[in-house]
Amino acid sequence: MRKLILYGFDASPPVRSVLLTLNALDIPFEYKIVNLVSGDHLKPEYLKINPLHTVPTLEDEGFYISDSHAINAYLVSKYGKDDSLYPKDLQKRAIVDQRLYYDSSVLISTARALFAPLREGKTEIPKAKFDALEKVYRTLDLFLESNDYLAGKNLTIADFHTTAVLSTAVLFLDVDAAKYPKLVDWILRMKKLPYFEEANGSRMSQVADWLKSKKYTIV
Repeated sequence: MRKLILYGFDASPPVRSVLLTLNALDIPFEYKIVNLVSGDHLKPEYLKINPLHTVPTLEDEGFYISDSHAINAYLVSKYGKDDSLYPKDLQKRAIVDQRLYYDSSVLISTARALFAPLREGKTEIPKAKFDALEKVYRTLDLFLESNDYLAGKNLTIADFHTTAVLSTAVLFLDVDAAKYPKLVDWILRMKKLPYFEEANGSRMSQVADWLKSKKYTIV
């Protein structure tokens, strides 16, 4: 039987997005922890398979691919029983891709910006960074205006990427149900997925515990 190996770190939202995809596809895989804190990603053996020293990395019988967006598209295209998670229809796929690009260019960078001061040992986070996250919530709510999922009527990998990042972002700023009812409904819908807790929810403890240890003020 073909053996897939995912190299990752639970605190990473991109890693959790791939864990969601693997679980949704119900395919066996091995999960190898790459501890970013202790520098596992900089060791020669890891650099050999991923010179960019990032997580996640997927190994498929000697084939290595990094970047969660590329990994998830590959997994669905090769192992999906159908194309619902990443449609072959060009127009439907274009919408999914647009949501994925929004995740990689806006959502992730907005969430990382909130963590950056704390990682640098600072105790103040500019209010503008929270305002930027609020703007993201507004945009996601608009994406959900006419459908249950971010890219249409069906669950796709765009939902996996976004829920993984959002699970981290809400540790800083909760989503106001009065302002963003569609987004709140979607969050609850994602949490009801049978594999959500295993692939994402239960893996949030590292991030939550780290953030609790930090005392910060908004300036």
